[in-house]
Amino acid sequence: MRNDAWFLLSLVALATGLLINQAGLTVLGALMLSVFGIAWGWNRWALWGVAYERRLSERRAFLGETITLEISVTNRKLLPLAWLHVQDDFPAQLTLLDAELAPSAQPNRGYLNSLLSLRWFERVRWRLRLCSESRGIYYLGPARLAAGDLFGLLRCDEERAHRDVLVVYPRLYSLEALGLPPKEPFGETRSPLRILEDPGRTVGVRDYGPGDPLKRVHWKATARRQALQVRVYEPTTQRQLLVCLNVSTLPNNWQGIVPEMLEAAVSVAATLAKGGDDCKYQVGLLANGCWPLSDQPLKVLPGRSPYQLTHILEALAAIQGLPTARLADLMMKESAHLPWGATLVVVTAVLEDDLAEAMVRLRVAGRRVVLLSLDPQQPREPLPGVLCYRLCAPVGEQALIRFEAVAGEGGR
Repeated sequence: MRNDAWFLLSLVALATGLLINQAGLTVLGALMLSVFGIAWGWNRWALWGVAYERRLSERRAFLGETITLEISVTNRKLLPLAWLHVQDDFPAQLTLLDAELAPSAQPNRGYLNSLLSLRWFERVRWRLRLCSESRGIYYLGPARLAAGDLFGLLRCDEERAHRDVLVVYPRLYSLEALGLPPKEPFGETRSPLRILEDPGRTVGVRDYGPGDPLKRVHWKATARRQALQVRVYEPTTQRQLLVCLNVSTLPNNWQGIVPEMLEAAVSVAATLAKGGDDCKYQVGLLANGCWPLSDQPLKVLPGRSPYQLTHILEALAAIQGLPTARLADLMMKESAHLPWGATLVVVTAVLEDDLAEAMVRLRVAGRRVVLLSLDPQQPREPLPGVLCYRLCAPVGEQALIRFEAVAGEGGR
């Protein structure tokens, strides 16, 4: 941006000196015009070739981890910078251990200010430590750069729209820490229908028959009986697990949210997803929230991708406390797209009547349904056929989350 006042003052001084034949005023006007010309050219090219970069040591982190943020500013031209001011938009939820944020007009945001000077073709780097103390998806940036000439007459500003993303996962526990049984925590997976066979579970041997593949031959049994024997595998259904998270923490949404209960529910859902992944389930996620800057339901379909757990944890990191739909409706709609042997695990801090009714209807229809309630004032009457767990210890930052089983018809 050009300062017209300095330019006009220089022209007036030069013109006045020429008109009244004053050599001193003419020289002063010419000198001021020359200084302004140099300042204008310097200011015009000040931010050209200036690179501002952030580099995070980790793009994904868990609660409590410390991450290193490296910031570098490079002047890629022959013209030096007398001064450069960088104002980087920064999330206030991330704790800076080596700097302080300036206040911002935006909620939960602040400014990371830096002031430096750069010579020609010089790079300056510094490191900051970040502590991830709350779950979420955080955006670093955009950054606003300001520079000027050596004389301090002019100033130019530029915004760098590039943003870096840091994902902070929810806290994870082990299934034992939750108080869930380490073996079959989601209920029995055997099925009376011979839909699939689990090659990891051999229940016996039988004589070889036409069409049996050679990989099923049990060579030790064949040697003992002197006749070809093949393995008989345990019949199972397809092992799929859908974690259904209710983000409501109070009976009425207009009452607000209870942040502690929401974080506990998200942590339990993340633990169940990891436990299911460790047990070789195809794990998915369904929540009555929405993706950031979107109105689409938060849903991750069950799959066998090696990054499936990462996708689920990222979705859980993005959850806010405002429900956009009723979880009961989403469960009834999504259950039609799941295989018959899928297990639905419902995690909720408050059990509404419509949600309880939906779980019973799914159980009557033949679905395997598990309830994990975080409401310490429950249980209500056990749901018929639904394996129920309830919270039996207060949830705190250092407290372990423990559940105890509530007997139900067909439950444990």
